[in-house]
Amino acid sequence: MRNLAVLLIIGVTIYCVIDVLRSSAAERLGVHKGLWVLLVLVVPVLGPLAWLGVRWSRRSSGGPTQAPNRGRTTGPDDDPDFLSRLDEEHRRTDPGTSDGPPAA
Repeated sequence: MRNLAVLLIIGVTIYCVIDVLRSSAAERLGVHKGLWVLLVLVVPVLGPLAWLGVRWSRRSSGGPTQAPNRGRTTGPDDDPDFLSRLDEEHRRTDPGTSDGPPAA
């Protein structure tokens, strides 16, 4: 069991070092990458936990590191510009229909 705990700590530490190196400045709270890597490597358990806590809070808060729609594309039925263009095109191609009262 003791060996498993050591392997777990090493694995989390390696994961955190790679994650720090791939992170943006906003995710690191403006701290230099080297300082985060040093903290993760020098303080074996608390360093990775501190990084994971900061990373989780920054990424889950939807702060400046994420786009408003989180990289998802919106469907055309969610785009009012698309709907108005579609309606206008429909009116041009089929002039017999209108939104007004029926013709007598």
